[in-house]
Formats: sequence, C-alpha cells, structure tokens
Amino acid sequence: MRRLLLAALPLLLVAGCSRGLDVDAYPTEPGTRVDCKALFADTPREVAGEDSILVADDNAIAWGSPPIILRCGMEQPATLTATSQCFLVDGVDWFAETTADGYLFTTIGRRHYVSVEVPKEYDPAADALADLADAVQKHDPSVKPCGESG
Repeated sequence: MRRLLLAALPLLLVAGCSRGLDVDAYPTEPGTRVDCKALFADTPREVAGEDSILVADDNAIAWGSPPIILRCGMEQPATLTATSQCFLVDGVDWFAETTADGYLFTTIGRRHYVSVEVPKEYDPAADALADLADAVQKHDPSVKPCGESG
C-alpha cells in the first residue's frame, strides 16, 4: 500500500499545481456576481466544438486552445454608442469589435454586459455565440432589444 501511495504522489502533486488558465481581472459592475455565477454554472460543456477548460479564478469561463473566454458583469464597452451596429445571434443581441487576435462580442440591451472573446482560429466566430445563447438568455434577461427606440 505504501509503495502505491509513493507512486501516485507525483501525479497528485502535478494535479494540485495545475491552476488553470489565467484570465486577467476586469472591472465588474456592482450587483452582478450572483447572476454571473449562475451563468457560468449553466454554460455548455462544449462551445464551438471545444471542451471547457479550467480557469484559475472564478472571474470567467473558457473553452479550447486558444481559449474562447466568456466574462460577465463587464462595464459598457467604450466604443459602444447609440448608433453602433448590433448582430442578433439566436435571440441575443451582440456588439462586435475586431481585436488583434480575433473578435470581442459584448451583449447589448441586457441587464448585464457579457463578453465573449473568440480567437480568429474559430470560423465562423458566431458559432460560439450560438452555443452560449440559451445560457445568456436564461441568466441575463433582455431589457431593450437592438433597434427598439425609446
């Protein structure tokens, strides 16, 4: 028995040291933590054909390599204006920005801002948004859909 434990010790040490993906901390809006935790818990195990991966902190969730990263409770994007174009994907309105590595999508017209970073390796990028639509709709209700005036 002792020999078995000693043989397994290196595996336990390696597993214990695996922290997961480090996702940069980001400013969040007050009062979003409970809704965001529920959203994180209800997302699918697979997004855009990629399995979920461990994230070091509880500030985001991710899938694949390079990682597709979902953040919740974000501040409004600085470039989002009343005249910004929005894209509807499976019942969720998104604001899209091109980044050096791909795309950054942020929900529009919902109680909280949710962002999804999709690396350029995933084409079409909207597949990730379609996979996440049900969870976003369930945990971050629409308040004002795109194109709705007033």
